[in-house]
Amino acid sequence: MSIEAWLPIGHELHDGTRCGKPLYGGHGWQIVTTAGGGRALLANEALHSKWVTSRIIDDSALKPLLFGSATFHALSSAPSKMLAPINECRSPNNKAEALSFALALKATRETDAESPLQDAIYVEPISRLLPTYTITSRVDDDVLLGFWLTGGARVSAKAGRRLSQMLSWMGSSNLTEVVSASGVMTLAKMAQDDAEQADLLQTEIADPIPRSSGDRGIDSDARFSLPGRPMLEEFFNEHIIDIVRNEERYAALGVGFPSAVALHGPPGCGKTFAVEQLVEFLGWPSFQIDASSVASPYIHETSKKIAEIFDKAMRSAPSVLIIDEMESFLADREAGSGGSHHRVEEVAEFLRRIPEAGKNHVLVVGMTNRIEMIDSAIMRRGRFDHVIEVPPATEEEVSALLDKLLSDLPKDSGVDQATLAKRLAGRPLSDVAFVVREGARLSARAGKLKINQAFLLSALDSAPSRADQGQSRRIGFV
Repeated sequence: MSIEAWLPIGHELHDGTRCGKPLYGGHGWQIVTTAGGGRALLANEALHSKWVTSRIIDDSALKPLLFGSATFHALSSAPSKMLAPINECRSPNNKAEALSFALALKATRETDAESPLQDAIYVEPISRLLPTYTITSRVDDDVLLGFWLTGGARVSAKAGRRLSQMLSWMGSSNLTEVVSASGVMTLAKMAQDDAEQADLLQTEIADPIPRSSGDRGIDSDARFSLPGRPMLEEFFNEHIIDIVRNEERYAALGVGFPSAVALHGPPGCGKTFAVEQLVEFLGWPSFQIDASSVASPYIHETSKKIAEIFDKAMRSAPSVLIIDEMESFLADREAGSGGSHHRVEEVAEFLRRIPEAGKNHVLVVGMTNRIEMIDSAIMRRGRFDHVIEVPPATEEEVSALLDKLLSDLPKDSGVDQATLAKRLAGRPLSDVAFVVREGARLSARAGKLKINQAFLLSALDSAPSRADQGQSRRIGFV
């Protein structure tokens, strides 16, 4: 969607830089390019006044700029400094960038403890997150920090163990410093958690026999819920949750720990979201094998890394081990490519490790878009006992997801979910989430306090199926 520029290209700002085309925009603000690869933030009088009144910035941080009868406030940023909406920022390349964001979050919260920041603008030159006051359900600051650090994963910065696994390049001590600097978690609490994890590790070393799932038990009254996927929800409850919850009863009848599960279906059908929800419900440590974490051009190195991750998962049992894009490692060995001999070694490692993991209280979950490419030996029962297709969502499933997404948002009584569900049926569930978010953004941009049907339909019209368009969509909170 094109953005109508407030200022003509080449218009001179207060510091002599000249405006380029607009990159991002919302109700009351725009970010434009400037000569030399920099950017500039423009805010109208109303939004700037909110920032100043809330004391997030002082009146001199953005310089006034007259254009015709309108008054804007502008701030320029060098190419080396970030200036973008949070959901458009790239993840940090180093500790210094991560620390800068953490300090900006803390500085913002010291003067404004209430405003939602998931749609804020990160302005690194003044070390602030400037809220845009859009109509979205609030995201906690710890999740916001985790989202930004990981480049889009909805993981809490308080989940130290999981975050450390995802940001292994930073190192645990540096990550601790960053999280502490943000103010989302005190050093005392972090030290307590570190001590508890150290005690846990000592226990595991002294007694290498995996603890029962009950040692990290789940609420005996809670039922796992997966809006938009009732059949997958039922499968997880019956074949995983109930077995974990009633381990002794199942063991008495010869039924052991839940066996490995493989989910397959087209991109965007909700496989990853379903697994993330399951991991969160179980509350177990999770480990992931994907191309970015284990692939190596060196002989035997990929197999070695695979083995190391399985070993870590078993030491942390009960735990979940996720194999993403299974076809990258487990493609049919008979296909016979130039590197097939490495593939044989990798597949053999998985063949040995998957049954071993189950016996050691590690739930293995695989995901793939290309089930037909997977080696038949991997798909036999005894490795992946359950191979579940996750097809595009039906109208009823889309309606259930819309119920959840819209339940916490202010909306007009005229919002007709049935019409939306009918048009979104068969589309990726990620499209459903995008339409709700875009409808909320359009409503906020128009100055509305509630989402209405017209804006939701407009969002739907502007979001044709990615399969048809080949267009990319930006990441964002829902």
